[in-house]
Amino acid sequence: MTIDTLKRLSFFLVLCLAQVLVLNRIQLFNMATPLLYVYFILTFPVGYPKWGLLLWSFTMGLIIDTFSNTPGVASASLTLIGCIQPYLLSLFLPQEVNEMMHVSIKTLGLGKFFTYSLLSVFIFCVVFFSLEAFTFFNWQYWLGSIVGSTILTIMLVMAFQSWKE
Repeated sequence: MTIDTLKRLSFFLVLCLAQVLVLNRIQLFNMATPLLYVYFILTFPVGYPKWGLLLWSFTMGLIIDTFSNTPGVASASLTLIGCIQPYLLSLFLPQEVNEMMHVSIKTLGLGKFFTYSLLSVFIFCVVFFSLEAFTFFNWQYWLGSIVGSTILTIMLVMAFQSWKE
């Protein structure tokens, strides 16, 4: 195993434990929950193999589903984000880019990283809460969950990213 894989595996475990043990218990106004584990997928290097990204995404989603009692919701949502991550990221990258460039505020810049993260987290939250609710009967709750969770998650992503740099 390479050092990069070991670092990624330890970061994977830390985010899973943080989400399952701490963040799942936080609910603002009984609807907004921070979903920080999506940050793991956002920061993959540019040239990482797509099959590896999908495998990491599905595995993390499956572990979160197992311990959060959300059968298939996190794994489906996170796998979708893993699938579209290279395409979303390409919208914010400069013309000439290093194959193994790590995605961060330092490499993309604050504005581009914030927009990329916001778009990715918003798509994730829409899919996550649509699958979780599986109905639009209570659309105010659904919309509040999406907006609140997106805001909380983006705040944590930006705080974690600035702390990590």
